[in-house]
Amino acid sequence: MSRALQVPPPGFDDLSVEEQIEYVQALWDHIAANPERVPVPDWHREELDRRLDDLEKNPNDSVSWDDLKARLRTDPR
Repeated sequence: MSRALQVPPPGFDDLSVEEQIEYVQALWDHIAANPERVPVPDWHREELDRRLDDLEKNPNDSVSWDDLKARLRTDPR
């Protein structure tokens, strides 16, 4: 980073925790609006490759996102 940032930004500590969370979420949404500019660490790519390999080798061990959500709604353990 070419310039030092004041952390937290001025006025941040005056916000409620809920407002601080909203601020951080809005900041991330602003950054993520251009996903091509968000760097992806090599270890993320390696982990994704590992998981995809595991899925190919063990397709019956996976659960769809819709099935998982339904299961969590009925049995949130």
